[in-house]
Amino acid sequence: MSDHVVPHFHNDAGVAVIEIGSQEFMCVGANPPFDHPHVFLDLGNDSEIICPYCSTLYRFAADLGPGQARPPECVVRDKAA
Repeated sequence: MSDHVVPHFHNDAGVAVIEIGSQEFMCVGANPPFDHPHVFLDLGNDSEIICPYCSTLYRFAADLGPGQARPPECVVRDKAA
Protein backbone atom coordinates (compact mmCIF):
# COMPACT_ATOMS: atom_id res chain seq x y z
CA MET A 1 0.00 0.00 0.00
CA SER A 2 2.38 2.64 1.22
CA ASP A 3 6.08 2.78 1.85
CA HIS A 4 5.58 5.68 4.27
CA VAL A 5 5.22 4.77 7.95
CA VAL A 6 3.67 7.41 10.18
CA PRO A 7 5.58 7.57 13.49
CA HIS A 8 3.66 7.30 16.76
CA PHE A 9 4.54 9.14 19.96
CA HIS A 10 3.27 8.90 23.56
CA ASN A 11 3.67 10.96 26.71
CA ASP A 12 3.78 8.39 29.52
CA ALA A 13 6.48 10.51 31.19
CA GLY A 14 4.16 13.53 31.37
CA VAL A 15 6.74 15.93 29.94
CA ALA A 16 5.69 19.47 29.03
CA VAL A 17 7.13 19.34 25.47
CA ILE A 18 8.10 16.51 23.14
CA GLU A 19 10.51 17.52 20.39
CA ILE A 20 10.11 15.44 17.23
CA GLY A 21 11.83 15.07 13.88
CA SER A 22 8.61 14.39 11.95
CA GLN A 23 6.11 16.83 10.50
CA GLU A 24 3.31 14.24 10.31
CA PHE A 25 2.73 11.80 13.14
CA MET A 26 0.25 10.11 15.46
CA CYS A 27 -0.23 10.91 19.14
CA VAL A 28 -1.48 7.98 21.24
CA GLY A 29 -1.44 9.83 24.59
CA ALA A 30 -0.01 7.05 26.74
CA ASN A 31 0.97 3.47 26.06
CA PRO A 32 -1.95 1.01 25.86
CA PRO A 33 -4.15 0.31 27.69
CA PHE A 34 -4.09 3.96 28.81
CA ASP A 35 -3.99 5.43 25.30
CA HIS A 36 -6.50 7.83 23.80
CA PRO A 37 -7.82 7.59 20.23
CA HIS A 38 -4.77 7.67 17.98
CA VAL A 39 -4.95 11.09 16.35
CA PHE A 40 -3.06 12.10 13.19
CA LEU A 41 -1.34 15.46 13.53
CA ASP A 42 0.28 17.48 10.75
CA LEU A 43 2.51 20.45 11.55
CA GLY A 44 2.11 21.92 8.07
CA ASN A 45 4.03 25.21 8.12
CA ASP A 46 3.99 25.43 11.93
CA SER A 47 6.75 24.37 14.30
CA GLU A 48 4.44 23.36 17.18
CA ILE A 49 1.12 21.61 17.64
CA ILE A 50 -0.95 20.57 20.66
CA CYS A 51 -2.73 17.21 20.74
CA PRO A 52 -6.47 17.89 21.12
CA TYR A 53 -6.92 14.82 23.36
CA CYS A 54 -4.06 14.92 25.86
CA SER A 55 -2.77 18.51 25.40
CA THR A 56 0.80 17.35 24.79
CA LEU A 57 2.82 20.05 23.05
CA TYR A 58 4.86 18.69 20.13
CA ARG A 59 7.66 20.84 18.73
CA PHE A 60 9.56 20.16 15.49
CA ALA A 61 13.33 19.83 15.95
CA ALA A 62 15.31 19.87 12.69
CA ASP A 63 18.28 18.12 14.31
CA LEU A 64 16.17 14.97 14.91
CA GLY A 65 15.52 12.40 12.20
CA PRO A 66 12.04 11.26 11.13
CA GLY A 67 10.48 9.13 13.86
CA GLN A 68 12.89 10.36 16.54
CA ALA A 69 11.90 12.25 19.67
CA ARG A 70 13.43 14.10 22.58
CA PRO A 71 13.01 12.52 25.10
CA PRO A 72 13.61 9.32 23.11
CA GLU A 73 11.37 7.19 25.34
CA CYS A 74 8.34 9.02 23.87
CA VAL A 75 8.61 7.05 20.61
CA VAL A 76 6.10 4.19 20.39
CA ARG A 77 8.06 1.02 19.74
CA ASP A 78 6.59 -1.94 17.84
CA LYS A 79 6.21 -4.64 20.49
CA ALA A 80 5.65 -7.35 17.84
CA ALA A 81 9.25 -7.18 16.59
